Amino acid sequence: MLRVDGLSKIYRVAEKQPGLAGTLRHFIRRRTRDVVAVQDVSFRIEPGEMVGFLGANGAGKTTTLKMLCGLIHPSAGEVQVAGYRPQRRQAEFLRRITLVMGQKQQLLWDLPPMDSLRVNAAVYGIPDGVARRRVSELADLLELGEELTRPVRKLSLGQRMKAELLAALLHEPEVLFLDEPTLGLDVNAQARVRQFLADYNRRTGATVLLTSHYMADITALCPRVLLIHQGRLFHDGPLDALTDQLSPEREVVLELEQPVQREAVAGLGQIERMEGCALHLRVPRDQLTTVVAQLLDRFAVRDLEVKDPPIEALIGSLFRKGQV
Repeated sequence: MLRVDGLSKIYRVAEKQPGLAGTLRHFIRRRTRDVVAVQDVSFRIEPGEMVGFLGANGAGKTTTLKMLCGLIHPSAGEVQVAGYRPQRRQAEFLRRITLVMGQKQQLLWDLPPMDSLRVNAAVYGIPDGVARRRVSELADLLELGEELTRPVRKLSLGQRMKAELLAALLHEPEVLFLDEPTLGLDVNAQARVRQFLADYNRRTGATVLLTSHYMADITALCPRVLLIHQGRLFHDGPLDALTDQLSPEREVVLELEQPVQREAVAGLGQIERMEGCALHLRVPRDQLTTVVAQLLDRFAVRDLEVKDPPIEALIGSLFRKGQV
């Protein structure tokens, strides 16, 4: 569904020193420099895939999405989305995609969402009966009711974002570009939006490319991730495999009936902490089953928990290094 080969975007920006003297020099002799936003990015996405697109601020995620939508032209490389070249902005191409940006809005501020939805239906040539049915179905999935008849300015951020999603999906696009769709939402609203997107993907088979700074969005929706750093793609693969590679150990937390000596747990893993009846171990993943069985056999255990390291910490370390 998406084919990207050697995609690059370079901006030429002017450099000006502050103050009146800097302004005069800039007026007489303008100096510029090239800023590389995206460089030599290549990947493929099959129909129906949900793929996470991750990177630090300024890494090139939004620029890439805008090139995939045809909003900006690439400096180099080839892009095909659903068989179309995005920069041509053909009407049939625009009917097959949608772009949702958490920091932007398409709904008219002083009008109810329903009025904007009628405008969208007319723009996409959707018959009135079909538009009403789609609005009803999507509103049920998004748990929207009377909010559609209140001015957008009177909606909460969560309600507005759900209405934005409804407007973006009214024409039933095949490809969804989602840039921070849960930005600023509370935990419950984020969960509802994630559930809606998962349901929409299962129901329609839509292809989704999702960027988010909330790792819960990625882990809940995207089996595969693309990682970008300073405009370069440095990883493309399954999220689970990446987690296993970055963290070959798991944490085992035990609450024992009574304290034990450090020597008693020697050889069962790396001891992170021992405080009274609490014991924290780090155990290699391939030895986990054996070690847990030995712990249960040797000691009187009140409670046992096996945890993975926080995914945010693992991904954050990758962004700092820019490599796997």
